[in-house]
Amino acid sequence: MKAISYSRYGGPETLAFGEVRDPKVGPDSVLVKVRAAAVNPVDWKAREGYLDSIFDAVFPVVPGWDVSGVVVQLGFSVTEYAIGDEVMGYVREDFLSRGTFAEYVAAPVRTLARKPRNLTWEEAAGLPLTGLTAYQVLMKALQVKRGETVLVHAAAGGVGAIAVQLARHLGARVIGTASPANHDFVRALGGEPVTYGEGLSERVRGLAPEGVDAAFDTIGGETLKVSANLLAPEGRLVSIADGDVVGYGGRYYWVRPDAEDLTRLADLAEQGVVSVHVSDTFPLERAADAHRLSAEGRTRGKIVVTVDWDAEDAAEDV
Repeated sequence: MKAISYSRYGGPETLAFGEVRDPKVGPDSVLVKVRAAAVNPVDWKAREGYLDSIFDAVFPVVPGWDVSGVVVQLGFSVTEYAIGDEVMGYVREDFLSRGTFAEYVAAPVRTLARKPRNLTWEEAAGLPLTGLTAYQVLMKALQVKRGETVLVHAAAGGVGAIAVQLARHLGARVIGTASPANHDFVRALGGEPVTYGEGLSERVRGLAPEGVDAAFDTIGGETLKVSANLLAPEGRLVSIADGDVVGYGGRYYWVRPDAEDLTRLADLAEQGVVSVHVSDTFPLERAADAHRLSAEGRTRGKIVVTVDWDAEDAAEDV
């Protein structure tokens, strides 16, 4: 099959488009014919070797953890899906090798949910990792309650945009950091935008003089320190970007594949509670350009890679 892969750690120039080995389908997995795969910052960080201390890399590595597509083969123990089902997934394993930037991916059923009927393939591919991150942090780690004030950093980004929508759905007031160019976007999501950078603490205190009940850090560094100082008494702090959060009495969180959580997100998407903004799309063979754009760190919403879809081939697969 055709895929993007890299055979050593390095920059985007290490990404190559070409033939790789077809995936094997385990007993608890399905073979998904890929329609789209979202780009996440973790993809280029893994490619550059930043995750080597926690993930073994089995080269060549096909990058990508997010996917939307169609089930074309079932593992012999699978009863949850049928051939032809449209699915999306956060297909993360505990090593780097068999990712989603490919024509096909073998996905364990624990990583999948049915694709929301009202989302495009690109939007559905952009929901799993970011949506699960926002959902699990808000629901499980921060345990946000109705009437609370939540500070969400990078509120126009992939995770932040979903977090704003979910927190509003939970009945919370949301203050979101963003560049001035993204303030209208954050307002449309239901958040109250503030410009990040110098003076952030004063701007947030102007909106929430007594501090915030919960802070969702997606940036780390100085932003993490500011967040800790903005907490109200008994306020909670979670970071997905900086392990130093523990030193501030907070929690460091890594998103976990969870079919039940992802199904709940799919339901919320179909109800119109959660939407996915896709800012840019690239064909599979231009995945390196997608990685470069992601690494700039200024994306509104999601960057997505699309895979050519031949109707005759698709019919034969199904």
